[in-house]
Amino acid sequence: MKNNIVKVGIVGANGYAGAEVLRLIAAHPNAQLTAVTSRAHYGKRVCDVFPALPCELAFTDMADNVLKTCDVVFVALPQTAGAALVGELIDAGVRVVDLSADYRFDDVALYERVYKVTHPRPDLNALSVYGLCEYNRDKIRAAKLVANPGCYVTSVLLPMLPLCKAGLASDIIADSKSGVSGAGRKSDEAYGFCALDENFKAYGVFNHRHAPEMSEKTGAEILFTPHLLPIKRGILSTVYFKTPDATAALDALKTAYTGEKFVEYSETLPEITTVAHTNRCVFSARFDGNRGIVVSVIDNLLKGAAGQAVQNMNIMFGLDEAAGLPRYAPI
Repeated sequence: MKNNIVKVGIVGANGYAGAEVLRLIAAHPNAQLTAVTSRAHYGKRVCDVFPALPCELAFTDMADNVLKTCDVVFVALPQTAGAALVGELIDAGVRVVDLSADYRFDDVALYERVYKVTHPRPDLNALSVYGLCEYNRDKIRAAKLVANPGCYVTSVLLPMLPLCKAGLASDIIADSKSGVSGAGRKSDEAYGFCALDENFKAYGVFNHRHAPEMSEKTGAEILFTPHLLPIKRGILSTVYFKTPDATAALDALKTAYTGEKFVEYSETLPEITTVAHTNRCVFSARFDGNRGIVVSVIDNLLKGAAGQAVQNMNIMFGLDEAAGLPRYAPI
């Protein structure tokens, strides 16, 4: 890194999360976009594919050695598709923020069971730091490889980790609703306009891949059901739990993120529009005896993916943690 400018590469910039990283980096005061890859748009200029971005850089192939000249590379490929590439970049001395689940799990065997693959570089799991910024900031600073958390997971972990770590939550049920971009950019009738408009549905019941990630990071069994909303972006998670001490639980939630720029407790119940197009997580809680309910909202493409990834980069390179990241929702 020269003159406080980070040379950045982005692999998989055509997907929703990768494109959001591209948009954030293009406007980042301390970043220089050095390489960007997309098989679908190979050879085209960024400004031709995304007219809103005045960038003349051409999309290249992920095998291009220019990636190895970067200070950091964001790998925004589907699960299992980029694990080997991440290893090559780390071996070449490039720092990596991986937006997939390939390096999120402490238990490699659990990852292999969930994703039904053999991990190509299990040796790197011990090197990887889980990129939940507000919890692992010190480790992220020195990390060579940061595993960006899942979007649903982020919406649940941020409010529930203070409770789980203090032994103040049990019997946890997470009921989450996401905008359609959370399913990724894919050609599938189930995610088309006609299937989703004026509709609302559950999916991944008892087998969504984010459930084991939530349970591993909290140390608690979490019953998780995701749903798709007929909106573009945003997640609202309603988390039900039991607590031995509602007063202590509420105090823990109100004080856990004092001073944080992107996570806050709200006295009023937050809505998706509270955080859409921002890097914030806002949550609130209500209690009735030993029963608690938390409502948590994030933008799935920002705090749930690209925004948190850029926040991780800022921490890794000693930059202002909020650099290049939106804090306020459009009116």
